[in-house]
Amino acid sequence: MRVRLLGIVLSLVALLVVGLGVPLALSVAQREQQDLFLDRLTDTSRYASLAQRPLLDQEEEALRDELISFRTTYDIDAVVFNRDRVPVASSSASQQPPFQADEVTQELNNALGGKHPESASLLLPWDSELLVIAEPVLVDGEVQGAVITRSPTGAARGRVLFWWAVIVIGGVLALGLAVLVALPLVGWTLRPVRRLDQATGSLVAAVMSGRPVPPVDDGHGPAELRHLSRSFDQMATSVSDTLAAQRAFVADASHQLRNPLTALRLRLSNLEGHVDAEEAEHHVAAMAETDRLSQIVDDLLAMARAENIGGELVPVALVATVSTRLTDWEAVADSRDVTLELSASAEEVFAKAPPRSVEAMLDALLDNALKFTAEGSVVNVDITEDDTNVYIAVRDHGPGLQPEELERATDRFWRSPAHQNITGSGLGLAITRRLVERAGGDVKLDLPDGGGLRVTIQLPSA
Repeated sequence: MRVRLLGIVLSLVALLVVGLGVPLALSVAQREQQDLFLDRLTDTSRYASLAQRPLLDQEEEALRDELISFRTTYDIDAVVFNRDRVPVASSSASQQPPFQADEVTQELNNALGGKHPESASLLLPWDSELLVIAEPVLVDGEVQGAVITRSPTGAARGRVLFWWAVIVIGGVLALGLAVLVALPLVGWTLRPVRRLDQATGSLVAAVMSGRPVPPVDDGHGPAELRHLSRSFDQMATSVSDTLAAQRAFVADASHQLRNPLTALRLRLSNLEGHVDAEEAEHHVAAMAETDRLSQIVDDLLAMARAENIGGELVPVALVATVSTRLTDWEAVADSRDVTLELSASAEEVFAKAPPRSVEAMLDALLDNALKFTAEGSVVNVDITEDDTNVYIAVRDHGPGLQPEELERATDRFWRSPAHQNITGSGLGLAITRRLVERAGGDVKLDLPDGGGLRVTIQLPSA
């Protein structure tokens, strides 16, 4: 945008320079042409006056010395023609005049017709034609002949070229000055826009991580853009406060529900053995629903903690971290007769992630894998890397999902219709996705050969 705005400013300045420079250049050429024409017209008129008496008395020789002196002094050719179009005196020292009547036919015809000369066309630096002026010789109002001068225009064209060069240099300097003025002006104008662009890119990350959003308005820039920056700051603060209140509500509500649910679970447990046989089935169902509610509350708390995980990304030693988590989950795996296996492409692999987020991802994925995998099978955890990313793949050998269900599996509270009888809240993969997105990575689900489900976490390399 800076380049476009600077281009607009310079284009306007260039149009202004051209709009002023071209008329000025033409005016300079017109002035030089007019000065040259008037100067030559004065000389030609003078010789036309001097030629009156010699033409009447046929004593043209009296003019020759005057014309030769004029030629020697000013390098201007002059010839006097009688009304029969015959040259009778010239500035040439030889008997042959410097030009003949057929070379100046139009000018000679106009002069013998009694017409006075008019200003010639505009004098341009590349125009090398000589200036020809023809003045009639009038005696008592009757044309007796004509005086024609032919002048070089080199000096005048040189002056025109000089002033044109001055105008061009002045235009270039004006453009340069415009650039020097426009650069800080455009920077000052666009500073709020750049800050808005940077803030927009970091707004989501800051709000989702719970960090305060840096203010955009710094008191610089045009008043309209400063007003826009203040409006953006108010919006960002409102969004941040709203999301923080939502997270606080989820966390507080989940925490407050734990005690009533625990008390309800104890009361239902105390009723065991005191319920009629006919109502025992309902008692068991109530216990199951209580357990399910407790699981949902625990998952909501886990989601709230995942939402609050923030801060800068830090290098995480994945092999060591995964090994530690697998060790912690071995007791659960042994109780279900499931083996946990880890394979890595290197002794240690480092990735960038928020602090403690990798542990939360693995807990959610291992919980799902152990919950759905078949007894006597294996849960594989593979760690690989390429030039820019690190991959953690957790693969179980359970029933898996339908291909059309893979995209919805990371939605909150979504569960496959085929797994409704398995304890869970549908938040495990949603928590994982949120944590991975916080790290700038991605989550992919696929159905590997041999059955089961494989969840692959992509994280940036450290």
